[in-house]
Amino acid sequence: MKYTVIIEEAEGGYGAYVPDLPGCVATAKSRTAVLEQMKGAIELHLEGLKANGEAVPPPHCEITEIEVDAA
Repeated sequence: MKYTVIIEEAEGGYGAYVPDLPGCVATAKSRTAVLEQMKGAIELHLEGLKANGEAVPPPHCEITEIEVDAA
């Protein structure tokens, strides 16, 4: 499965979260590191859902970009 991951630059590093998996977050000092952390966080989150007998939600979020004139 492929989940949408939102990455936000913050003071001193990056944060990331998965809209389809509430509470699934990661932080790190670099963009590369936060993606690595996020992969592990998603896997752990899904394992926790399964262990609790909960359904694994299918990915349904998608990303699109909208260009606007900011002038």
